[in-house]
Amino acid sequence: MSLLFTPYTLGSPRGPLELANRIVVAPMCQYSASNGEATDWHLMHWGNLLNSGAALFIIEATGVTPQARITPACLGLWDDRTEAALKDKLTRARKLAPATPVFIQLAHAGRKASSATPWEGGQLLPIDQGGWETLAPSAIPQLEGERLPHELSKEELKSIIDAFVMAAKRADRIGIDGIELHGAHGYLLHQFLSPIANQRTDEYGGSFENRIRFPLELFSSVRSAYQGVLGIRISASDWMEGGWTPEQTASFAKQLKPLGCDFVHISSGGISPKQKIALGPKYQVPFAKVVKEASGLPTITVGLITDPHQAEEILQDGDADLIALARAFLYKPRWAWEAAAALNATVHANERYWRCLPREAQSVFGSVKVGQR
Repeated sequence: MSLLFTPYTLGSPRGPLELANRIVVAPMCQYSASNGEATDWHLMHWGNLLNSGAALFIIEATGVTPQARITPACLGLWDDRTEAALKDKLTRARKLAPATPVFIQLAHAGRKASSATPWEGGQLLPIDQGGWETLAPSAIPQLEGERLPHELSKEELKSIIDAFVMAAKRADRIGIDGIELHGAHGYLLHQFLSPIANQRTDEYGGSFENRIRFPLELFSSVRSAYQGVLGIRISASDWMEGGWTPEQTASFAKQLKPLGCDFVHISSGGISPKQKIALGPKYQVPFAKVVKEASGLPTITVGLITDPHQAEEILQDGDADLIALARAFLYKPRWAWEAAAALNATVHANERYWRCLPREAQSVFGSVKVGQR
């Protein structure tokens, strides 16, 4: 039997969450919000991916304050207006798809905020062109020559924690099934973890124990306020000498576990343009294996996993518990259907699509037989 298509259970204080298979749609920024509000693009995008056959869909990085957004076009969840827009679009999308758990990735971009969209260059926006003051653990810019971010005070750290807690409560009211905190890709929590970005001299910088202090405090506060499935995405390596390492990621994950962490999602990179990433198929899977073995936490792996047999091998080897794909799902929104056909498995699908399969893949929807009229 294919492990990729066996069920998996994520625990939480609220109780177990059953996933129909081990395939996850990873969060992908769409840069299509209006003042933080979800739009019709999100309705279409979410409806499409909720019909993908994956067992879990994670909504893109969602700013917990306006200042937390990567770009002015990023999704937000910081007030009644953004909450209502997200609830409306998500509720409508879910009605058009098989029942699928939905998580949201709550995020703060830190010094990588106030940026243009990727198709507009992705660079830091000037204040007079729609940009804003960015925040960071230390007054060190992402790119040389950029304006310096504001170094956060201890009082400001508390306000950021409060913003994450409030966003988590809003997500809970919307009916979202789980939360992933964004601790990867060079955004604020990753900035605190990495000695490349964090050069503070107080109790939030310097040693490993000090650098993980703020992310742990934030996680603990969200856990206290939210009883659903709660996990975190972590960049396991900065891919730079003197940066954050897989071993430190494993130690960090071990400290998250007693705080009530339900899963870790292992990615890498993003802290500096000087990184030297060794790209290749499954290039981040070894990081996931290290963290899974050290922490015992349910572990999601991601990154250049594009072939169903490749995904199956990762699970058979015990290197991860769940397989996430991102851009592969944009290119092939029914990737999970193709994977089921390749691995002789089945998926849940909207009955409107039951007639679409080629003859050689008729078993993908189980024993469903649909006549023609």
